[in-house]
Amino acid sequence: MSEPLHERIRAEVEARILSGDWPPGHRIPFEHEFTAQYACSRMTVSKALCELADAGLIERRRKAGSFVRRPQGQSAVIEIHDVASEVASLDRAYGYTLLSRARRRATAQDRERLALARGATVVALRCRHDADGLPFCLEDRLISLDAAPDAASESFAADPPGAWLLARIPWTSAEHRIRAERAGAAAATLGLGQPTPCLVIERRTFAGEAPVTQVILTYPGAAHELIARFSPGRD
Repeated sequence: MSEPLHERIRAEVEARILSGDWPPGHRIPFEHEFTAQYACSRMTVSKALCELADAGLIERRRKAGSFVRRPQGQSAVIEIHDVASEVASLDRAYGYTLLSRARRRATAQDRERLALARGATVVALRCRHDADGLPFCLEDRLISLDAAPDAASESFAADPPGAWLLARIPWTSAEHRIRAERAGAAAATLGLGQPTPCLVIERRTFAGEAPVTQVILTYPGAAHELIARFSPGRD
């Protein structure tokens, strides 16, 4: 089965953006230019552009055209913020959806992620954070019930787990791992194509020597960047 034309248009525009051929702020062709290039209807082009806008790759401006969206600065590398505050710092409306919650005996993978002993129990959560009604971040989190026993009775249906933990469990140290990878399994939740690059931040937080939580935050890569300010070290 051949690929629908609007998906081909979307994929080719996305490739130009992600390759840097069309940098942030670049005005992409007008709809009538795309219709001539692909010999298709304006509705087909509009559908492709709407999907690109929903994915955070372009910004559509009335009468002015469509432009490659500029990255949104993130400062999550050095400091720990809940995602709601990240969205608020960008002057965007925050939204939150709990996708799944499970209390379980820690699996081998859970123990590796959170540095837990055999027999430990955890709460496993999967959440989506939105900005202005669009997917902003996918959160995959484990909480140790040894460190945060109250999490066992918390539904997290209304309160995001990051904010809940920051308000209740004083943390003393944290580890960050940052990488880029394809959207893969996160694609549908974030409204992206599977090959779309994403920014992934893994964070493990401790209270003293006890691991409290481990979280994997997945952001659409083209719409986010990490910013950190440093000072020179002293010998």
